[in-house]
Amino acid sequence: MAVLRLNRLPNHLPAGRTLRIAGAALALGLAGVALYAQIEGDRGIAPIASTGDFEVSGIDVNATGKNAADARANGWRQAQRLAWQKLWTRNGMGGGMGGGMGGGTAPALDDGTINAMVSAVVVEHEEIGPHRYIAKLGVIFDRARTGSYLGMQGQVAHSAPLLVIPLLIQGGANSVFETRTPWQKAWAEFHTGESVIDYVRPSGGGSDSLLLTAGQVSRRSRTWWRLVLDEFGAADVLIPVARLEREWPGGPVKGTFTARFGPDDSYLDSFELTAPDDEHLPAMLTEAVKRIDAIYARALAEGVLRPDPSLNTQPQIDPKLIDAIVARLGPSRPAGPAQEAAAGAPKPAASATPTSVITVQFVTPDAAAVDAGLAAVRGIPGVQGARTTSIAMGGVSVLKVTYAGELEGMASALRAQGWKVTVGSGALIIRR
Repeated sequence: MAVLRLNRLPNHLPAGRTLRIAGAALALGLAGVALYAQIEGDRGIAPIASTGDFEVSGIDVNATGKNAADARANGWRQAQRLAWQKLWTRNGMGGGMGGGMGGGTAPALDDGTINAMVSAVVVEHEEIGPHRYIAKLGVIFDRARTGSYLGMQGQVAHSAPLLVIPLLIQGGANSVFETRTPWQKAWAEFHTGESVIDYVRPSGGGSDSLLLTAGQVSRRSRTWWRLVLDEFGAADVLIPVARLEREWPGGPVKGTFTARFGPDDSYLDSFELTAPDDEHLPAMLTEAVKRIDAIYARALAEGVLRPDPSLNTQPQIDPKLIDAIVARLGPSRPAGPAQEAAAGAPKPAASATPTSVITVQFVTPDAAAVDAGLAAVRGIPGVQGARTTSIAMGGVSVLKVTYAGELEGMASALRAQGWKVTVGSGALIIRR
C-alpha cells in the first residue's frame, strides 16, 4: 500500500509551483491507495475441483423404514436406482457421451452392483422422521466403474482450454470479479468433469479483478487478448452473460442468459429463465450454467467453437524476403572430402513423439501436498508443462499436463516414484 506523506515545502518556492507539487504528490498517493483498494478485501470464489465422474442431481426420494437410520438407507438406495436410470437416459442414447446405446430402460442391476458404481451421495435437502425419510439427493458415479455399462470406449474429444469470463448485468451495473456475484458462484460450483469444454475458471481473487473486468469484454485488441490468455494458459475466451431484472424487491427475478465467445464477443444463443424470488435465484443460475454449457458443447460439435486464428501473434516472415536473401547469398558450395569426414555419417531423422494433454488428479490436504504433486509430475522425463487448473485444500486438486508420450508411459513413471495410479479416459488419479 502506498503511504501518502506530504513534507513541508521550502518557503522560497512560488505559490503556483508549490500548489502543483503538492497536487502531484496527492495524486500519486491517491493512485496507490485506489489501486490497493481495488484488489483488497475478500473477493473471488475458488472453483471446485471437478473430476471426470458422472453426477446426477435433483433426485427426490420418499422412503420409510423400521427407524430413522433404516429409512435413510432405503432412501439412498432408492436415489441410486433412480439416478442410474436417469444417467442411462442422459448418456446412453444416440448422440450422448457414450456414442449411442439405444436409450430406453437402463439394464436391470441389483442394488449391490449400483452401490459399487457410486462414489458419493450429495445431500441437497433432507427431512428425517422416526420412520420416514424425505430428501433431494445427488448421486455421483465413478467413471471407471460406470463407463463400461454405458458403452464408453476411447477418449472423448474436448475443446482447447477456454477462459471463462462470467459477466453479470443487474441494477444498471456490469461486473465480473469486481465483487462476489451469484453468477460467478454458479460457475465456480459447476462440475466440469462431464463437459466436453475444457474450462479455465479464474478464482477472481488478487489481480484477477484488475485484469478481467467488464470492460475487457469490449476490447478488440488481439495483442491485449493474447497477453490475457497467456496469463491463464488459455487458447480463447468464453463470455457467458447473465442479465437479471427484478420487478420489485423480493419479487420474481427474470434472467436473460447469452452464450458469447471469442475476442469479438460473438453471439451463439440465448434463453430466458425466471425465479419466483431471490431464494430460488441460485437454483435458476445453476440451471442456466448447465444450459449454456450445452450451447457451447453443441457449438464445438458443429465446428463453430474453435480458437480464433487471429489470436496467434507469432511473426510471419515474408516468403519474398526469404527468396531475396537466398538469391543474394548465392548457391551453396558442396562440401569437400575433409568436411564430409569431419561431419561424419548423416544422422537418421528422429521420429516425432506424440504429445498428449493429460489430466492428473491428486488429494491435497495442505499446501505441501500441492507442491509434492507438482514436483512429482514435473520431474517425469517428457513432461513439457504442468499447470494447476483447480486447487482444493482438503479435497482433490487437478493438473493439466502436456506430456511427450502416451498415457500409460506417464502412469508407469508415476508408479516408479511410489504413487498409486488409477488410469481413466485421458486422466490419471494418483495417491500415496
